[in-house]
Amino acid sequence: MKIAFCYPGQGVQQVGMAEAFVKSDARYQEMVDVASKASGIDMNKLLFEPNEDINITENTQPALVTACCIITEALLKAGIKPEVTAGLSLGEYCSLYVAGALSFEDAVRLTRIRGRLMSSEVPAGEGSMAAIIGLKKDQVESVTNTIENVWPANFNCPGQIVITGKKEAVREAMPKLEEAGAVKVVELNVSGPFHSPLLKGAGEKLGKELAGVELGDLKIPYFANANASEITDKAQIKELLEKQVYSPVRWEETLYELEKMGVDTIIEVGPGRTIAGFVRKTVPSIKVIGVSTPEDIEKILEKIG
Repeated sequence: MKIAFCYPGQGVQQVGMAEAFVKSDARYQEMVDVASKASGIDMNKLLFEPNEDINITENTQPALVTACCIITEALLKAGIKPEVTAGLSLGEYCSLYVAGALSFEDAVRLTRIRGRLMSSEVPAGEGSMAAIIGLKKDQVESVTNTIENVWPANFNCPGQIVITGKKEAVREAMPKLEEAGAVKVVELNVSGPFHSPLLKGAGEKLGKELAGVELGDLKIPYFANANASEITDKAQIKELLEKQVYSPVRWEETLYELEKMGVDTIIEVGPGRTIAGFVRKTVPSIKVIGVSTPEDIEKILEKIG
């Protein structure tokens, strides 16, 4: 098997994620404690006790990264290793962790800052996003190019694109996209116009935080969201992470590139099965195995003998 570890983005978070791993091994509880210190959040409470705070962007991001990195460590401990990695938006930080470029502490700390910057750059209620089902990239762009302050945000898979921008602009685009032939247009319940030029200031502020981070050499290649390219040189990482905040996520292209590399198995690390759905619609020849519990790892080990 040629394995890629792929990581989901914000939206799949849930209370209890990675809890079974933490209960099974003290080293994972240590990671939760490290994450609490790095983020300034009581991560035990956020991850494992009933709460709504986990859905606040500046909490969601470090919480999901913490859970996914714990599961990553369990996979590596079991001898299951990737040859390449990629992450969807926030998931890019987890891919940089497994690739060796970001320490766990920095991944958690930076995503807390990233979440706060993304939430605060545009006043609450002024930005929005909408999912567009059933149109191609050029069809969506033919509409968004005619309206100010709305842009494509995510190219997830064939026929599924997300737009972003000022709320009134997104709402102006939605009926026009339906007229253009969209099967479904749904405004999303999000706190801001993520991955839009409106967040360029947030990206630049994150860039200043990144300037002080010491990156490790990449042990395996990773794919960046901003350009859907295989990255092997750590010198490119900081600029790409800054751009990622205000640029479209080119996930569909990333999946095609993984297929070209010969990847035949994607391990979707973390809760939810968002990536599996995108893979099925984009590169169905690639098998996806979801891992969110210790039992999932045991099943993989049984299959590979």
